[in-house]
Amino acid sequence: MSSARHGLSDNDRWLLSFYRSSEINGALFFGRVARIVRGPLQVDVTHHFSDEAAHASHWTHCIDDLGATPIRPPRAYQDRYLDAVGLPANLMEVMAITQVFEKRVISQYRRHLRHPGTHPRIRRTIEQIMRDERWHVQYVKQALEEMAGRYGEEEIRRTLDRYTAADQEIYAETLAEYGERMDFLTGGDGPPADRRTA
Repeated sequence: MSSARHGLSDNDRWLLSFYRSSEINGALFFGRVARIVRGPLQVDVTHHFSDEAAHASHWTHCIDDLGATPIRPPRAYQDRYLDAVGLPANLMEVMAITQVFEKRVISQYRRHLRHPGTHPRIRRTIEQIMRDERWHVQYVKQALEEMAGRYGEEEIRRTLDRYTAADQEIYAETLAEYGERMDFLTGGDGPPADRRTA
């Protein structure tokens, strides 16, 4: 639908829907992990699953408050990860890919927040989500440190390096494909949310 009917431009709506879709995929992924994980990580992983679902809800409410409805982006960011590196083979790999992905999420949200024209409703949503994202990075980092005795520090480092390289490639591909949608991440005049039409 055209931006004239919404408080968001088409690009605004796409970008916030992209965030929402990513959070939904994160919730589905961690829901599966929470079903099978045992031991001390069970509490944290279940909490993580709950956070991701809540974040999807936050974005849904944000989009609704701005007079629009979410759209379905063509492909979730996490799907590209699985195409590039495959399914994690063990819990250490789950934690490693999570660490890399959560750092990417924080980086993107920070870039969005740095633009002074970002709509206050969007800003509040990002700030609310960022509190959880910082905890995600913290508990996953600790979990990986505790796994060093089992997997070895060098193997964990190699795994993180492999996922980091994949993330950099995936992010570049995403920007190349959707640069017009997310031009504020590539040096445009600001995020689409800066240029609201209503």
